[in-house]
Amino acid sequence: MDFIKVNREQLREYLAYIKSGATIFGGSEQHKFMHLMSERARQYTFVINREYLPQERLRKLFFELLNKPEEPSFRLFPPFYTDFGLNINIGKDVFINEGCCFQDQGGITIGDGCLIGQQVVLATLNHSLDPARRADMLPAPITLGKNVWVGAHATILAGVTVGDGSVIAAGAVVTKDVPAGCVAGGVPAKIIKRL
Repeated sequence: MDFIKVNREQLREYLAYIKSGATIFGGSEQHKFMHLMSERARQYTFVINREYLPQERLRKLFFELLNKPEEPSFRLFPPFYTDFGLNINIGKDVFINEGCCFQDQGGITIGDGCLIGQQVVLATLNHSLDPARRADMLPAPITLGKNVWVGAHATILAGVTVGDGSVIAAGAVVTKDVPAGCVAGGVPAKIIKRL
């Protein structure tokens, strides 16, 4: 398959725009670029998800999708879904279990030693609440510190930081920051205990 190429200058400009916290206006150049790169992400995830591939091949494809140098300690159990793929940063010794969905336009950082459970959703975009502006998107990054464990079916929303060593319980919906060394669970997630 001939994958859609990444225009490095456009990507650099897009990432700088997102990092500033600016709105992605419907129909804007950022919006158009995002949609083109979404098609590229679909190409990669189709190949990653369509058949059994050994970890070496999965890792190569995954880091090509991210447009980043390959991290040899990374492991992935497909299927994996993302609708952008170019704003994910992965540390060492990270494991992502099957069925995860990463909406990474706003930026996702996963620290060293993180374990991501089955069917976890990391969502970095919100749409405008104004119905007339619903196509506008409000990006905010998600950051997982070192050695974070995110349980199966958890959802972490835009703008959330989870501190080092914390655990997100299965099925939790995390709408606010979680300090280091805590277990958070529930809908919306609250601190259950300190580790």
